[in-house]
Amino acid sequence: MSDYPNTPGHRGVSTSIEAADAIESVTARLQRLALRAIRDAGSRGLTADELAATLGFSRWTIQPRTTELRRKHLVVDSGLRRLNVTGKRAIVWVAVEQQEQAA
Repeated sequence: MSDYPNTPGHRGVSTSIEAADAIESVTARLQRLALRAIRDAGSRGLTADELAATLGFSRWTIQPRTTELRRKHLVVDSGLRRLNVTGKRAIVWVAVEQQEQAA
């Protein structure tokens, strides 16, 4: 049984399960790094692409961590949007305490 969002999620197909298993040992560390970077960004926040660039990891490694952090109620959608590398609008994530200060 998955302990999502404390462990990576998967879609129940073999390739997705294999990918989740492969990253499980570093998920907690990546979540801590992601949360620290988002907190450090303050009210400006970070998109998944910006977060990946800040941390030096691929977007595909980091973006799921933002979802996990959201499910843990540690980050929230700021309501802001910035363009990502594909030119599409992306969610800007901020730490929960940053959002509470803005309210």
